[in-house]
Amino acid sequence: MKLFVGLGNPGASYARNRHNVGFMAVEAIASAHGFGPWRSKFHGEIAEGRLGVEKVLLLKPGTYMNLSGDAVRAALQFYKLEPDDVTVFHDELDLPSGRVRVKTGGGHAGHNGLRSIDAHIGPAFHRVRIGIGHPGDKRLVSPHVLGVALGDFAKGDAEWLDDLLRGIADGAPELAAGDTVRFLHRVGLAGRPPQAAKPGPEAAAQPETLAPAPRPERSPFQRLADRFR
Repeated sequence: MKLFVGLGNPGASYARNRHNVGFMAVEAIASAHGFGPWRSKFHGEIAEGRLGVEKVLLLKPGTYMNLSGDAVRAALQFYKLEPDDVTVFHDELDLPSGRVRVKTGGGHAGHNGLRSIDAHIGPAFHRVRIGIGHPGDKRLVSPHVLGVALGDFAKGDAEWLDDLLRGIADGAPELAAGDTVRFLHRVGLAGRPPQAAKPGPEAAAQPETLAPAPRPERSPFQRLADRFR
């Protein structure tokens, strides 16, 4: 079994925050792959299903970000899993908006959700880092990720965000199988604009033709003059 954890804060007021993109990612996976209904367990909400041959438990901690490790540890202990079975989806300030990277282990870089999980199970879990961009000033970080209205994804972000979440959901079976290269490839494909269809060989062989322009109507005098030319 694999445990996929989406990080975020519970409650409607946080639902569209950049800090909640981890919640959005696991919700997209659940929807795309027909997971069971969300239900309360392990200090949060869980949904169960399969990604390829892997049985996967999706978890959204309900303890607020800085206590996320409580829910993760409870699920790990119940199912007797190891940190290597855990993949955490979280927002990443140090990546441009829409970029996704995967890593195993490492520090928490000040992210309170990762800090809490690290304190409960150690750092040897997998992370899917979802770029939300940096506001450019350290003083603006908190409102950028959490502020009322300012911390929400803007309407203009909807198109790339929807594509990104679809790509994460499309590639989730590869991620569960441990194939991060194919997972990232699927994410990348979802964000590309469709390519214009190329003309076939028969189109290249046939030159474009134009219908001849109609001849203007001639007057009776012009037709008579034509007879004597």
